Amino acid sequence: MLDAPLFSCRPGLAKLRKLVREWDRCNDEEEFPAWRIKLLGEAGYLSAFVALQGEARVVDLFNALRLIGGADLSLGRLYEGHVNAVQLIHAYGSHSQKASLIADLAQGALFAVWNTDYADGTRLETRGRRWCLTGAKRFASGAGHVDRALITARTPDGRRRLVLVDVAGHVDRADNRGWCVRGMRGSQSGLFDFDRMEIDADALIGEKGDYEREPRFSAGAWRFATVQLGAVEALLRHWREHLKVSGKGNDPVQRARFGNCVVSTRSAALWVSRAARVAEAGEPEAVPLVLMTRGIVEDAALGVMEGASRSIGTAAFFAGSRVDRITRDLGLYLRQPVPDQARDRAVAAWLEGDCWGDDPWW
Repeated sequence: MLDAPLFSCRPGLAKLRKLVREWDRCNDEEEFPAWRIKLLGEAGYLSAFVALQGEARVVDLFNALRLIGGADLSLGRLYEGHVNAVQLIHAYGSHSQKASLIADLAQGALFAVWNTDYADGTRLETRGRRWCLTGAKRFASGAGHVDRALITARTPDGRRRLVLVDVAGHVDRADNRGWCVRGMRGSQSGLFDFDRMEIDADALIGEKGDYEREPRFSAGAWRFATVQLGAVEALLRHWREHLKVSGKGNDPVQRARFGNCVVSTRSAALWVSRAARVAEAGEPEAVPLVLMTRGIVEDAALGVMEGASRSIGTAAFFAGSRVDRITRDLGLYLRQPVPDQARDRAVAAWLEGDCWGDDPWW
């Protein structure tokens, strides 16, 4: 019965659609979106996707990530990280750790996954009967704002372990001064110093190597690809509005450029939708399909960003422009790790031919 409250929570999309329509119209200060996260919690979305039972729940998460990404990419990054963290805890945590997770979510806690090490990395050491962390994490989205951070730390034997840290009371350890970027400013992906922070043994989640366990590790990338897809669709929508209002839509050259981007964006949406279902079903093709889907979304995004700027012109670069805001945020968010290697791994797996399953999807 431990999971019943989580599995029974299925908030409808109507309220979320209303929220994101309002967020998409405003281009406010690029700060941590605390108020928007609070509204997501009140709507039931912080506790909605701890575990996905059945295709309907996968579709729900796909739609939620897509809508949020289309309204605010920094919020989308934070929300996707929250979902990733709580699903990892649910997958690998003990009974008591899952119970604590439920209690934290009921209080509106925001979670994050921080994996990128700073300098010499983050390590777990023993001090008597307690564990102690050393080192720091960088690109830690929500540093100084999230409540719980699920981090990776190396044990004395060199293997990585998942550690859940209560960071809400350690805001002084966060340093976002170095997050001086053109896009995704609201994600506040700064530095967090764990040096000499003592933790209890029950903070250790799962076993060594669980974080990199496949197919969850690579196939889970469908979630951030969905957030990015939402932003591409939003950019296409703002571009369409410009063509209609300005009258440029009467120009066949403009129509041809816009039409090509509609095709690439809708094609990307089909890839992401398929990847989500295959990944969550654990099908043999999950990892290569998701890896290639990352590249399909990137291609569509780059094409739409270039097409919109060419069609709209100088107005697309003005401060306060939604097109400018989305383009800056998306340009940074697309820089996920090893994009070229991801495509190469996908092609290599398809050439090997052992990952098709019984029903090749083409």
